[in-house]
Amino acid sequence: MTRVLIVDDHQLVGEGTKNMIEQEKDFDVTYLMSIDDVINMSRENPFDVYLLDMNMPNCSGLELAQKIFKFHKDAKIILYTGFEYTSQFNLLIDSGISGIVSKSASKQELLMAIQAVLNGYTLIPISLLSQLRLSDVTVQTTSSNKKKQANISVTQKELEILEGISKGKGNKEIAEELFMSVRAVEYNLTKIYKKFKVNSRSEALAEAVRMGIINVNL
Repeated sequence: MTRVLIVDDHQLVGEGTKNMIEQEKDFDVTYLMSIDDVINMSRENPFDVYLLDMNMPNCSGLELAQKIFKFHKDAKIILYTGFEYTSQFNLLIDSGISGIVSKSASKQELLMAIQAVLNGYTLIPISLLSQLRLSDVTVQTTSSNKKKQANISVTQKELEILEGISKGKGNKEIAEELFMSVRAVEYNLTKIYKKFKVNSRSEALAEAVRMGIINVNL
């Protein structure tokens, strides 16, 4: 019997998904809305697959996934979302989740996703395949003193943070948009400052524009 836990703040969606999966044999499905109940029940008896709503207001699917990983490091977690997630591809993969499924997926697609994850596969929607081509942005700078070139590598996550800064967003807004903690944003900003040899957000943005990493009107 495969035990599946569904967590969604929309009861109709959660109950509907539960009923849909339970129509198949060998599935024992639990639906919960309370994060505390999820943690307590999962800690006592971990589930085979977790299907988490990606955009819950009090605790996003990514945040809940990290809580689950703390006591169930090999958890198989699928994020269930009705929103666009392409720009967060690298973040989703780095988080350790096993797959992403759209809420518009058919019953067959959802069951196939669960089975694939159970068999050890990472599920990547076709809309994200192009993101596999993304790599770190590398630029070259020339030192006026040493007259030689040096490479500066900016990760996709750092690039997204710089883009957030260029739009006038604060650390909290950037964290919410990228499904990160504020501390994680601050940590990445520190790395950006070190790479660019600057001390502030405005200086980092100006340097990124100067080097052609991002294109904004300052």
